[in-house]
Formats: sequence, C-alpha cells, structure tokens
Amino acid sequence: MWNKLNKSLMVCQLAFGLSFYGVMVILTRFFLEDLKYSEADTMMVVGAFSAIGPLFAIAGGFIADKFLGAYRSLTFAYFSFAAGYVLLFLGASTTNVAISLSGIALASYARGLMAPSYPSLFKRTFDSQEKFENCYPVNYSVNNVGAFLGQYLFPMFVLVIGFRGGFLLSCGMAVLAFVIMVSSRKSFAGVGVKIDQEPVTEKKWAAFGILSLAMIGLVFFMFSNMDIGKNIVYGISAAAILYFISLMFKATRSEALKMGTILIMTVLTTAFFVYYGQMMTSMTMVTINTMRGDLFGFIPIAPEAAMAMNPLWCMVAGPLIAWSFSKLERHKINLTTASKVSFSFVLTAIAFGILTLAVKNIGSDVIIRPEVFLVIHFFQAFAEVIVGSMVVSFILSVAPKHIENFSVSLFSVSLALSGIVGAVFSTSIAIEKDQKITQEIVQNVYGGYFGTLTLWAVVMVGVALLSSVVIRKMIAAANKS
Repeated sequence: MWNKLNKSLMVCQLAFGLSFYGVMVILTRFFLEDLKYSEADTMMVVGAFSAIGPLFAIAGGFIADKFLGAYRSLTFAYFSFAAGYVLLFLGASTTNVAISLSGIALASYARGLMAPSYPSLFKRTFDSQEKFENCYPVNYSVNNVGAFLGQYLFPMFVLVIGFRGGFLLSCGMAVLAFVIMVSSRKSFAGVGVKIDQEPVTEKKWAAFGILSLAMIGLVFFMFSNMDIGKNIVYGISAAAILYFISLMFKATRSEALKMGTILIMTVLTTAFFVYYGQMMTSMTMVTINTMRGDLFGFIPIAPEAAMAMNPLWCMVAGPLIAWSFSKLERHKINLTTASKVSFSFVLTAIAFGILTLAVKNIGSDVIIRPEVFLVIHFFQAFAEVIVGSMVVSFILSVAPKHIENFSVSLFSVSLALSGIVGAVFSTSIAIEKDQKITQEIVQNVYGGYFGTLTLWAVVMVGVALLSSVVIRKMIAAANKS
C-alpha cells in the first residue's frame, strides 16, 4: 500500500503545510502592524489569500490536463511557492506593499497549480481506488502536521527572526519539496498518465508561460483592488461551474448523472468552507482581541496562533476517521459522502455554538481562555477532515477520466467562493484601529455574528441529508444506464 513515491509526496505535503500555513498565520499581524492595513482590509487580504489560490486550481487543472501533466504542474508549483516567499521576504525588508502583494500573488498561483495535481498524482501511486481512499485521510493528517507546526511556531519565530525570517524559512521548505520532485522525476513519470510520460512541445511551453503570466498578473490586480477582486472571484467561479454544466450536456447520460452529483457536492462544500474560512478571518481577530493566557497554564501560545489548534486536532482526526469509516464499511454500512458532510455540519454547529456562548458570556475583563478555542477547534477540525478528504475522493470516483483534474478543481472553486464570501461576512465585525474592545462590543457584535452562523449550520444539516438521498438515486440511475 505505502511505497517510496507516496511517502515522498507526503514529505512534500508536510513541507507545504509548514511553509504555507506558517506564512498565513503571520500575515494578519504583518499587514496590521508593518503595512498598516485596517482590520477590514486585512481580513479581506488574508481571506483572499486562502481563497484565490484554490480558485486558480481551475486553470491548474486545465494546465495539468492539456499542457504539462500532474507531475510537471506540481513540480513547478513548489518552485513558484519558493519564488513567492522570496518576494514576501523582500517586501518585508523594504516595507513595500506592491512587492508583498506580488509574493502573495505568486504563492496563490502556485497553490492553484498544486491543488488538482497533487491528489491526481498521489492516487496513481496506489494500485487501487480503495487503497487510495483509505490512505488519503492519513495524507490529510500529514499536511496538518506541517500546518500545526507552522501556525504554532511561526508567531514565536517572528519574535526572534522577524517577518523576513519567517518568509525565508517558508522558502526553504518549498525548495525542499521542489528538490524531492525533481530527484524523483523518472519514478513519478512511470506511474503517471500518458501526458506525464510524453515530452512537452515548445508550443505547449509557450502557452503555459503566457497563461501563467496572465494568471499572476490577474491575482496581483485582485489583491491590489479587493472590491473588484471579489467580483472577479464570483465571475470566474460561475464561469467554471457553467463550463462544467456545458460538459454535462455533451456527456453520456451515465456520465451526466455522476457529474450532477459533483455539482451538488460543490454547493455543500462551498457552504461548509464558509465556516472553515472564519478561522483565518473573524476568529483570528477575535483571538487577537480577546484570547489571553497560556494553554492549560503552561503552554505558551500567541493569540494569532490559536488556529494551530485546528491542524493539531486534524492530525488526530485523519487516522480516526479513516478507521471509523472503514469499520462501518466492513459491517456493510455504506454512507454517502453527502451523509458524511451532514455530520460535519453537526460538528460545525456545535463548534460555533460554543464560540457564540463564549463571546456572549465574556466577562468585564474581555478575556477568553485558550482552552475554549481548543474545544471549538476540536469539533471544527473533525468536520474539516471529513469534508476535505472525502469530497475529493468522491469526485475522483465519479468524474469522467478525460476531465478528472478539472472536476477536482471544482473542489477548489468551493474553497475560493467560500473564502471570499466568508471574508466579506467577517468584515461586519471589524472595528476601527483606535476603537477599544469592550464587553459590549464582544457580546453584541461578535455574539450576534457567530450566533447567526450557528443557526445556518443547523439548517445545512438538513440540506446535506436531503442531498444524500438525491445523490444516492442519481448514482443508482447512472449505474443502470
């Protein structure tokens, strides 16, 4: 089941998690303190950083399918991550907004290349779909080991080596992943599809270069003009979904029905990741403004590092969820992916319900203990692992092979849409730079916001269960066609 290739990919995933999430966790303070952004603008930029990369997985899937193949796309992605972090280092060294945004744009482009290519290549290192599905949640946990270390350690590293040192450290991790991919080229090409094994023509390289420059330029423009940028996200996402629907009309009835289930899962996934995106935006602002003290009284933790609790629990959740669902299947209990997503919304409702109670009942000292956020992230992390691992596996199991990478990119469309929508929602709790955080603000502004999110999570439990019934019938009809 496990071999040198999939283990090498998981080392790359570990390096990605450490570098990318390490950068993400320090971006909020970098923009607030060094670049002097407001809370609202900072939440939009950080939210967009988590969202725009997955959006460009649409182009990444197209590049992998038509130009480079999954292996070359992934290799180039790690190189682009490293280059982006170098630009962030230069931006921090000169306190230059344009250079910093260029670094974010390049890293976002790299994430777009990586998102559809990694699961596609990882899948082909296994000799069966069943083994891949059983192991992918473990891979998800490995990514979260890197994410946890990055999110927990980077805020403390920054105190010693500054923002420049943090960005340079991330660059080193990306270079490590790039070297691993280059050194294993022949082995990865051997397990890849035809396009991975064939040389790339000059015409394809030229098309790839032009498309890449256009993407990077567009991302930079979006970060520089977030009001326009968010509308571009909406437009590109809508165009990708409409294109996918157009492909359904050209497909056989069986393929069209299965592609229809992917659309349903895209809607559910988008709704779920609106909640996940709060971790980088509204929840980070809440922790910066209210979380004080050491975890359990002796574990030091910076307020912005509270999001490290998420990958901490994800490391636990991955193997446990894989074992739980495998055991259910051995007992002939086969849940649809939508049913599993409905359970994720149950966990999300619990997480945001706890957060709502915490802010509504905050004391006059306006302090929330780190242990409260540890419990919140426990429920949300288990929900995230279910959606993050199971939905991709589901898409790969039903997508037509000739549009496999593009189909997987719809998962990234969900991340993009939800990230921007979630960031826009989050700006409703932003306060002015000189405004003091009071008990009344926390109870009314934060409490009302998270209370509304909790209510909608409960509604989505029912929506997901209904979708489960529809998906089961669609797949049954497709198999009969």
